[in-house]
Amino acid sequence: MPVAAVVLNPTSVDVARLRRAVQHAQQTAGWEPSLWFPTTRDDPGQRAAHDALDACPDVVLVVGGDGTVRTIAEEVRQAAPLTIVPTGTGNLLARNLRLPLTDLDQAVSVAFTGRDHAIDIISATLERASGAVTECIFLTMAGVGLDAAMALHSNTSLKSLFGWVAYIPPIARSVLANQSFAVEYRVDNNDRQSTSAHTMIIGNCGVLTGDIVLMPAAAVDDGLLDVVILQPGRRLSGWTPIGIRLAANGAVHRRRHRLRKTPRGLPSSRSAFHAQASGFEAIFEEPQLIELDGDIIDHITRARFKLLAGQLTLRMPRDIRMPRDIRMPRDIRMPRDIRMPRDIRMPRDN
Repeated sequence: MPVAAVVLNPTSVDVARLRRAVQHAQQTAGWEPSLWFPTTRDDPGQRAAHDALDACPDVVLVVGGDGTVRTIAEEVRQAAPLTIVPTGTGNLLARNLRLPLTDLDQAVSVAFTGRDHAIDIISATLERASGAVTECIFLTMAGVGLDAAMALHSNTSLKSLFGWVAYIPPIARSVLANQSFAVEYRVDNNDRQSTSAHTMIIGNCGVLTGDIVLMPAAAVDDGLLDVVILQPGRRLSGWTPIGIRLAANGAVHRRRHRLRKTPRGLPSSRSAFHAQASGFEAIFEEPQLIELDGDIIDHITRARFKLLAGQLTLRMPRDIRMPRDIRMPRDIRMPRDIRMPRDIRMPRDN
């Protein structure tokens, strides 16, 4: 009979309740008793994932937040299907895939009754000022600027009590400070561009914490990564068109999941540059803090991102429609037809 492996962050879930949910689901499906592999403070998941794979399970349940899911996914890849049981505060991947967020029994049952679907992951090669290089993967978003500030300055106690509301203070501080950084970037093999940005986000998912829709066309299985660069300028009024765009993006996103026919995409804004590509590179004039899937990594001077199509197998609820099944807005710009905002400064010839 088939067997499941449960890799869990025991600090993020009622373990006794989780065991009851797993036992009920496995018995109903006629599976062997599941195997349990808790993470620890010293091991956020790598060793637990290795031990789980050594047992050759038919499915791996990942119980935790986005950080735990990223750690386990990096080890498992396509070795076994993953089922996400979200117990964190952000749970961005689960939110974007519309997985069960509050029903533990339903989330667990997916491992034993769901269907498998391949999704994309993004590899990141990060270079520090010292020259040290780190290579890793992420599933939802990498962020510099506002996104990193949210991850760094959000209050852990507030997150446990109020969820995404804890991110409001760092968002407000970042917007009011309105600090920018100089960056040179390249989309795929196009020419390098230079700009001054407040925030740069590279992702596979379009919905941020608090259901803020940043990239309505992003999909986890379209073979493309999405890039957004926010450029509000020196005045706070520069955030107005960004706010309007985010509100409009939310309307498009909600209609995409309600209607089979997708509405036309929204007009671009000078304050927000968006592109879709298979690769992206950024070189920062000064070291910048970066986060991956909500985890602060370090200050970096250079980052290279590459889309790895279909490299992770998720077990999904059978009644969930994946993003690839939803038609994209007609005016999404592909890498060969990227239109640059008028206020982006082109690099000077040497």
